[in-house]
Amino acid sequence: MTTAKFPQLLIGVVMLATAGLALALAPRVKVADQGPQISLETMIPGQFGDWKVDETIAPLIVSPDVKALLDRIYNQTLTRTYVSSGGKRLMLSIAYGSDQSYSTQIHRPETCYPAQGFQIGSMSKNFIAFGETKLPVMKLVATQGRRVEPITYWVMIGDSPVRGNFEQGFARLKYGLTGKIPYGLVIRVSTLSSDESESYRLQERFVRDMLDAVPVEYRKVLAGVDS
Repeated sequence: MTTAKFPQLLIGVVMLATAGLALALAPRVKVADQGPQISLETMIPGQFGDWKVDETIAPLIVSPDVKALLDRIYNQTLTRTYVSSGGKRLMLSIAYGSDQSYSTQIHRPETCYPAQGFQIGSMSKNFIAFGETKLPVMKLVATQGRRVEPITYWVMIGDSPVRGNFEQGFARLKYGLTGKIPYGLVIRVSTLSSDESESYRLQERFVRDMLDAVPVEYRKVLAGVDS
């Protein structure tokens, strides 16, 4: 073997070894197959605390292309409008995907709202106090014409609540290094109001009431809280 060919052979060996290592470390076990079965319709009560589903609001009908995208990414979606005894309305949207590989990762509001013609502003990381824990959430405002929609949301990657692209990617990587593919949820609550402060207070109250109402095993799925 000539000296000139040795570096090329070495590069080839390294590439083959890298490919083999990547294949060996590729996540193969889906966390969704090991935990409790998820049914969003039964998981979230139609009435709890001071809230009940507003039956007068017709479900939103999405276009065929949007539905096709949702069906590819998510196994289940839940969209409801709740109303309080005082007439305050709030929209809840939850999407669940059993496979949080890169190509099927869930979409966050700051990426999917602009695709529908909204402008995003006032985005910040925050927390919602729940018992002795603090649930990390993202708050943002989406506007389209006269429609102003303050939003609070968080993403679950397995049992890890995350905010933003970096935290979402890191949580997915953490599972991948153990050979597991996590499930994912995006939980979003929003109101139609130009009063951001009041909207966020209302949303925080709704989130605490909702988590209080679900069984402990579902509370862990929704927020990583097991008590």
